[in-house]
Amino acid sequence: MNIIDIKAGTLLGIPKHELPGRSKDILRKLFELVRKYLWVWLIVVSAAMLFQHYFFLGFNTTYSLPQTCFLIKKGLFTPARGDYMAFRWGGGGPYKEGTYFTKIVVGLPGDEVTRKGRDFYVNGKYVGTAKTHTKMGDPLEAGRSGTIGEGEYYVMTPHPDSLDSRYFITGWIRKEAIIGKAYAVF
Repeated sequence: MNIIDIKAGTLLGIPKHELPGRSKDILRKLFELVRKYLWVWLIVVSAAMLFQHYFFLGFNTTYSLPQTCFLIKKGLFTPARGDYMAFRWGGGGPYKEGTYFTKIVVGLPGDEVTRKGRDFYVNGKYVGTAKTHTKMGDPLEAGRSGTIGEGEYYVMTPHPDSLDSRYFITGWIRKEAIIGKAYAVF
């Protein structure tokens, strides 16, 4: 059946001459449905606004972490070793300044970062090896060693191609660059 059948003069199968009374019934039922479920829509919209104010979804577009999607809780937090942290990239290399990154916190203020050749250690524990060149052949400068300062964090991922604190271009993440704590979704 067509929605509008011009030859038969119907709308949704209702003859034209019956539409004026039927349209009032339809409008009345529509108004009742809106009135009945308006509170549901208000709750859904309010929840979405609250969610957006405190959280957002971040997506890992590389293979640096096994997870692809992260729920990121906005706002400062005190990172602990092993936390996922979302932060703003400082610029340089293949990424624009302000790009969101998610890495794992492995070094906290006061921790000692040491380097033997291109191998990095935090408090004596091996955390990774810095590569000499990118996959594209560009040289990579190894990151610094020393005592992590107040408000700074050493971040990394287990992937050998991760652009993390093993490299000078990333460095230690300052508190001001932190977006929030990230939670792996899948």
